[in-house]
Amino acid sequence: MNNSFFSRFTPKEPKFFPLLKQLSEVLYASSVVLVESLQHDQPAERLDYYKKIKELERKGDKLSHRILDELSTTFITPLDREDIHDLASSIDDVIDGINSCAKRIAIYNPHPISESGKELSRLIQEETVYISKAMDELESFRKNPALLREYSSKLHEIENQADDVYEFFIIKLFEQEKDSIEIIKIKEIMLELERTTDAAEHVGKILKNLIVKYA
Repeated sequence: MNNSFFSRFTPKEPKFFPLLKQLSEVLYASSVVLVESLQHDQPAERLDYYKKIKELERKGDKLSHRILDELSTTFITPLDREDIHDLASSIDDVIDGINSCAKRIAIYNPHPISESGKELSRLIQEETVYISKAMDELESFRKNPALLREYSSKLHEIENQADDVYEFFIIKLFEQEKDSIEIIKIKEIMLELERTTDAAEHVGKILKNLIVKYA
């Protein structure tokens, strides 16, 4: 355990904080590309944006795997191993969600994405901003957890907004769309966008747990 008597006198490896920050930067970059992609409706353009996001997703996977590899070889870690593991995995899950959204848009090639879909993508991007800011606080939050607590609360608030956007859209979809195939395609894309906001909120829950545990 990192809070053991012995660990108090053993240097802790600081490399995990920069690695988590890099992972959050990949997450943010992915969200920016997703928002941009929803401004384009041509199949070739959608495919190009998906390829860009896929490349970022692979970069995120490499960083996530590196963090896990470092955990297996580092004697003393700045946070408990399972906490670093959960944080890295949860951030990677959001990147995977963004990739999944772009993949579905490229494959299904639906009618132009509605304003509700664009709003969900913007909410995802807003969440990634707070996740990235939270990674800046990891090294010092034990002394002052206020900002980390604020960011985790923001993630929860944004996810609630996303729920409202998704539910309102689904009501309108079944009222207005007459093409059953289009309904299936759009509904699945919107659901994946909403699930990605859930994944980002889960990062916030992990951050709250860190505050309870360490601050």
